[in-house]
Amino acid sequence: MKDAYARAGVDITAGNLAVQRYRDVTSAWTHPDQLGTLGGFSGLFRLPGDGKRALVGSTDGVGTKILIAAAMRRYDTVGADLVNHCVNDILVTGADPLFFLDYLAVGKLDPEVAALVVSGVHRACRENGCALLGGETAEMPGVYRPDHFDLAGTIVGIVDLDAVPDPNRVEPGDAIIGLPAVGLHTNGYTLARALIPEDDYDAPFGATTYGDALLAPHPSYLAPVRAIRAVADVKAMAHITGGGLLENVPRTLPEHAAAVFEQTRWEVPPVMAELVRRGALDHEESYRTLNMGVGYTLIVPVAGVTAALAATPGARVVGFVQPRRDGEPRVVVHPART
Repeated sequence: MKDAYARAGVDITAGNLAVQRYRDVTSAWTHPDQLGTLGGFSGLFRLPGDGKRALVGSTDGVGTKILIAAAMRRYDTVGADLVNHCVNDILVTGADPLFFLDYLAVGKLDPEVAALVVSGVHRACRENGCALLGGETAEMPGVYRPDHFDLAGTIVGIVDLDAVPDPNRVEPGDAIIGLPAVGLHTNGYTLARALIPEDDYDAPFGATTYGDALLAPHPSYLAPVRAIRAVADVKAMAHITGGGLLENVPRTLPEHAAAVFEQTRWEVPPVMAELVRRGALDHEESYRTLNMGVGYTLIVPVAGVTAALAATPGARVVGFVQPRRDGEPRVVVHPART
């Protein structure tokens, strides 16, 4: 089934075009202390009065994963998913999280449900050493059904400018280290809901249920990335979210380099294999829609691989950087042989 995600209601190509339009309409003026352009994992702003450091900000949500949480009446996990997602987005710049603000919009406010959602936000903030500075709760009947809600958040971190990874340092021969994904994290849920109906959520799925597999938490990669950066020269990093490996990894590469992944080097989580099977997704669509088992990538020199892998459990070499000619793909994923 080609374009299964678009058929389910999410058009990744339209999203990419929207970002390009955002760049067009904002290109005429940027703040003098703004570093970089729109479209990255996060934005940098030079710290006032300090030319050596920058604030790093990012805003995101958890997508339609909230509909599965609502259907299963499990509200204490999506808040943590939100914080961890945002932590990972600023982590690609090397930033340490400072503070977080959440936004909860509901059709009808249930104080107990709201408290459970925010408890997850607070728990993840504590685990990441990030202050929960405040937030907003909006009751919006007519916009949301009484039992539906939306959740988003904004994070601000700080980084030394000389510690920000530089993709221009990436060169052919470098290794790509992958940190494992445990599930869909916070992307691909519109497709998942189209392929796995609500009636299946309580049905057995291996050692768990379909619902539990779909609500598997989005992990924070803060600790393992810190551990690897302490022992290895990390040139660039990517958080594998919407767009998968095919669209996130190119942000970490210079034009003359391509990332070549070998899927035999890691395991695809069973829930993703099930979605690929149910949706008859082809190879390209699978790796453009889902993370397919790699949640975060770091590019390091081959000489640093042994120390990097020893620094954190679960890390593994998932590919290498190779030379790229004009017109060739930025990312290639060689599938596992069957």
